[in-house]
Amino acid sequence: MDITEVPLSQDKKGKKKKMKKPKKKKSAGQDMSGESTGVEKKEDEEVKMEKSEEAAAFPPTFSVSEIKNKQRRHLMFMKLKQEKRKQKMQLKKKKRKEREALGDKAPPKEVPKTIENQRVYDETTVDPEDEEVAFDEGTDEFSAYFNGLTNPKVLITTSDRPRGRTVRFCEQLATVIPNAHVYYRRGLALKRVIPQCIARNFTYLMVINEDRKVPNGLVLCHLPEGPTAHFKVSNVRLRKELKRRGKDPTEHNPEVILNNFTTRLGHSIGRLFAALFPQDPQFIGRQVATFHNQRDFIFFRFHRYIFKNEKKVGIQELGPRFTLKLRSLQKGTFDSKFGEYEWVLKRHEMDACRRKFQL
Repeated sequence: MDITEVPLSQDKKGKKKKMKKPKKKKSAGQDMSGESTGVEKKEDEEVKMEKSEEAAAFPPTFSVSEIKNKQRRHLMFMKLKQEKRKQKMQLKKKKRKEREALGDKAPPKEVPKTIENQRVYDETTVDPEDEEVAFDEGTDEFSAYFNGLTNPKVLITTSDRPRGRTVRFCEQLATVIPNAHVYYRRGLALKRVIPQCIARNFTYLMVINEDRKVPNGLVLCHLPEGPTAHFKVSNVRLRKELKRRGKDPTEHNPEVILNNFTTRLGHSIGRLFAALFPQDPQFIGRQVATFHNQRDFIFFRFHRYIFKNEKKVGIQELGPRFTLKLRSLQKGTFDSKFGEYEWVLKRHEMDACRRKFQL
C-alpha cells in the first residue's frame, strides 16, 4: 500500500504550540556574551548570607513553648538564654566604658527595684529614740537580763521519741548557745516541764519538734514569765553537710548580730533571741551568731572570722544552719488551750501583699 503524508492545517499547528518562556533581560552586570560578572556574584553571596542570618535569628514573635519536640524546645531555649546573656554582658561593658570615659561627670548608678526597698511602710516601725519604746524595754520580761541581773541558762529538749537527725541537731545547738543543756523529753507534758525548769533556774525552754524524721518546729519559751514564740523550722543543715566548714566551735561566748528587726513585733523577737546568749562576748574566740531577718524569714548562721589585713576579713561557717518562720507569739509561758496570743500568722490575710512584712 502507498502511504501518503497529509499536511496539517495551520489551525491544528497553533493548538500544539508550547508556551514560550520570557526572555531574561541582560543586567548591567552581564557582558554581551550573557555571562555574569564578579560584581553580581558578590551581591548574590551577600543576599544569601543575609537570608541565612535571618533564618538563624529568632523572629520577634517567636515563642519557645510553640515547639512540640521536647529536645528541640530545650535546645532552642538554651540558645535564647545564651543570646540574652551575651547582650546583657555587652550592655554592661558599654556602660562601664562610658562611665570610665566620663569620670567624675558620670551620672549616679541606678538603684535596682527590689521587694525590700519597696516595702510598704509599717506604722509599728521602732524608733530607737522613742520614749515609749525605751519605757517598754525597761519594764518588759527581758529587762532583768539586759540590766545584768540574770544570766541565761537554756534547756533544750525534743518531741516524744526523737530520731537521730533531731538529736544531733539539738546537740549541735547546745555547742552554739553557752550554758545550754540537752535533756530527753520522756513523754512529759510541757506544762509539767516548765515548773521543773523554773525550780532549777533555767531562763529558757527550747523544744525541737520533728515530722518524718526531720526537725520542722521550734518552741522558744522565756522563763519564768514568758513570752513564748512558735517557729516553723526549715532548711536544716548539720555540720557534716556543710562544704568547707571550719573546726568545731570552742566554748567562748559568741558575739550576736541581729539584722532587720524593725517593727515592734520584730523588736520583741530580736530581744527574745538576744537573751539566749550572755552579754559578755569573748572576742578571743572570734565566733559570731547571726539572726538575719529578710522578708519575715529568719536565717541563722554561725561563723568564725579572722583578720587577714587591715581591710580584709575572712569568715568560716561552723554550723549548723537553719531558717525560722514565726507562727505565733504568746503571752506568758506555754499554754495551748487558755494562752493569750499577742500575734498569730494568718497567711491568706497577711501574705496577700508581697511588699508588706511583719518583722
